[in-house]
Amino acid sequence: MTTRALLIGGTGLIGHLVDANLAPRPDTVVTSLTRRKSSGADHVIDFERLCAAPDATLRAVALTGSDVAISCLGTTIRAAGSQAAMFRVDHDYVLAFARGAHALGARRFILVSSVGAGGPGFYLRTKGAIERDIRTVGFSRVDILRPGMLLGHRAQARPMEAIAQRLATTLAPLMAGRLARYGAIDAETVAKAIIGLVGQTIAGYRAYDNTALCRIAGQTAHS
Repeated sequence: MTTRALLIGGTGLIGHLVDANLAPRPDTVVTSLTRRKSSGADHVIDFERLCAAPDATLRAVALTGSDVAISCLGTTIRAAGSQAAMFRVDHDYVLAFARGAHALGARRFILVSSVGAGGPGFYLRTKGAIERDIRTVGFSRVDILRPGMLLGHRAQARPMEAIAQRLATTLAPLMAGRLARYGAIDAETVAKAIIGLVGQTIAGYRAYDNTALCRIAGQTAHS
């Protein structure tokens, strides 16, 4: 059986790895939706229009419908330019995508969130808000990924994040036990976990920290 997947955030650190690994699979048809052209396989859409008309906007590109929707979309206040602009991307765009995908038949949703989602600070409050609101859309299964500091090379330079990555790598040996969820994790590991979850159909709401993501990624690599 072929799984039809819709993806947003396919040009980002995790998303491009998900897209690259799903696209060649004979059992999966992936449609990557982006805000700007990155590759010949991308479908550029207007996310403001998506917010206004989720169903119609996605139907124009996802002609075959959808089984699972995947959001790897995310930004930072620095990159977006303001708290309002970041919320627009991380919450409004993702929620509109979820509603459109559900209208096209998707009954499963995979969301890349963050460790500490719902905690103090604007960034974590935003992540908590989108986790909460995704649950109201009507998907039979929702998988929430809450990775710690992501390790990997971004096409768009983030100097402060690069410094944080080096620090996180240095502190990795100390991040054990309950602290493991706050440690660094390779973007490739998170992407492999997403690929492993794409075919999961048992209903329910599940959240995964670093330890769980590593376990699923390992199972995916040996499957």
